[in-house]
Amino acid sequence: MRLDKNPVFRKIIVPWYDSEAACLFMIIFMAFVFLFSLAGVVVARETVEYHGYLWAPVFLMVMSAGVIVSTTIRLIKRYAYRFSKE
Repeated sequence: MRLDKNPVFRKIIVPWYDSEAACLFMIIFMAFVFLFSLAGVVVARETVEYHGYLWAPVFLMVMSAGVIVSTTIRLIKRYAYRFSKE
C-alpha cells in the first residue's frame, strides 16, 4: 500500500520508526557516534599501545556514516515523492 501512487481512500501509513522525527533523531544521534569514533581514532593513533585497536573506532565510524547516508537518502526520497505529488 505504501508504494501505490493513487490510493482510493486510504492515507499512507508511516510506521513510527520510519517517521520524520525518528529519522532526524537517528541522523543526529549517529552524528554524535561519528564524532565519538573520530575522537577514538585520534586517541588510538596518538598512543602506540592502542594502534592494534584502531579498527574498532574506524568500524564504528564507517557504520555510523552508512546509517547517516541511508537515512538521509530515505528522507530525500520521501520529500521528493511528497513534492512531486503536489
